[in-house]
Amino acid sequence: MQSEAIQPKSNPNDLGTKTIGQLLLQYSLPAIVASLATSLYNIVDSIFIGRGVGAMAITGLAITFPLMNLVVAFCVLVAVGGATISSIFLGQKNTAKASGVVGCVTILCLIHSVFIMSLGLWFLDPILYFFGATDETISYAREFMRIILLGTPISYVFLGLNNLMRATGYPRKAMVSALLSVAINVVAAPIFIFVLDWGIAGAATATLLGQTGAFIWVLWHFISKNSYIHFTRRCWHLSADLVRRIYSIGLSPFLMNCCACLVVVFINKALLESAGADGNLAVGAYGIINRTSMFFVMIIFGITQGMQPILGYNFGAANWPRVSATLKKGIMIATGVACFGWAATEIFPDVISSMFTTDEGMIEIARLGFRIFFLFYPLVGAQIVIQNYFQSIGKPKLSIFLSLTRQLIFLVPLLWILPPHYGIDGVWTAMCTSDFIAFVLALVTVLIMNRRLARHLNSIRNNHA
Repeated sequence: MQSEAIQPKSNPNDLGTKTIGQLLLQYSLPAIVASLATSLYNIVDSIFIGRGVGAMAITGLAITFPLMNLVVAFCVLVAVGGATISSIFLGQKNTAKASGVVGCVTILCLIHSVFIMSLGLWFLDPILYFFGATDETISYAREFMRIILLGTPISYVFLGLNNLMRATGYPRKAMVSALLSVAINVVAAPIFIFVLDWGIAGAATATLLGQTGAFIWVLWHFISKNSYIHFTRRCWHLSADLVRRIYSIGLSPFLMNCCACLVVVFINKALLESAGADGNLAVGAYGIINRTSMFFVMIIFGITQGMQPILGYNFGAANWPRVSATLKKGIMIATGVACFGWAATEIFPDVISSMFTTDEGMIEIARLGFRIFFLFYPLVGAQIVIQNYFQSIGKPKLSIFLSLTRQLIFLVPLLWILPPHYGIDGVWTAMCTSDFIAFVLALVTVLIMNRRLARHLNSIRNNHA
């Protein structure tokens, strides 16, 4: 059997010739499958922790979410920027520069991982208390994050190269690496938690073990000379201009994850203050809601990951009709996913909560939380696609602005205003209201900007004709 590297369907130049529907199926479906598998693992992992360790362990895990977002932020700063730049280089038929991105991304991932690991381990307890840990939950959060932080060099290089693998014409291989990580996780986690009785540390160890397996798979791909883009002797250096461009584009998802980190701190503190004696249960309920929301968001991210090489390549080739068609189809699919998420959580909130915990207090708090939090959820898909659209075509400032509106600019003031008057319900209301306002702003922004982009790209194309 021929390797994927030499099959016509793996030729990145197809990004400019195949129909948009074919390309979205080819690139988005593997990314969606990988994202779906990762989301399912996160949910299953939480179920293992909730039922194998206890309700406070679920809350302890929820406390780690902002730190996990911060850890991921320093990785996506490099991974997403590198993937976008490599796609644009391929659209410009510059294979040598696309290859140079691989070495640059690997070096930057290692530098970032050592920095965040050292800082995180040194200040772990103060960080977790700042994020909302209490004396009842700190031990669970600490035990989980120590192992995760120790594995950051492996996880960073895996995630960075996996994004490049997808962007340079290997969506199925990128899917396999994610599935490999999840498969190892799902097999190892119950053994470590239930059989070996390692508790929440077992869940973290299983996560690291899965990422190690995927890291080996991805590394082998870029070592192989059969790969369209691979490691070369000349790629192992940091070009100041390339690093600047990677950071410029990667700044949007970086800030998005940093905002998610900061916002979860505000949410956790608002819940602890509003719920009184049930504060830990409320934080745990939000952890369940957040895991469920991320299940659907990760599918939408899979769609945007599949769109990214298509958008980057055709924007680099100044092909506006294909850029516009990709955006429209992506919005339609993402909105469908978000609508399904809204329906499921509005109809079956107790069923979802009871998968994670048997604590009736936590289930009761989560019930109304689901229904308010997801009220405007059908709009979230379009907002995320539009935000990532600007990132994929090398317009990081707009992408950063839109990411800040949903997660910080609108949400934080609402978290200050509503909870003092409406308690826990005010926390959920603040989040769904922010989603609605951010969607309206994203829609207006993309309609205005696309008129300018259409004229600009059509002008470039006509001058080259």
